[in-house]
Amino acid sequence: MSTSPSAKEVTLELIERLEDDVTFEDIMYELHVLKKIEHGQKDAEEGRTVPHDEVKERLDQWLT
Repeated sequence: MSTSPSAKEVTLELIERLEDDVTFEDIMYELHVLKKIEHGQKDAEEGRTVPHDEVKERLDQWLT
């Protein structure tokens, strides 16, 4: 059973990757993006996705 890294571990890894002159806003943005990715991955794992063909149909309806 693999365990996901904790939020603290992910944050520390992010901080280590960023440049020394990073701003608080940059850090907050990066954390926001990581959280959105995490939510998307969880949604996909739990089957909460929309098939590609359905997305294309919806876009066609919205754009006409």
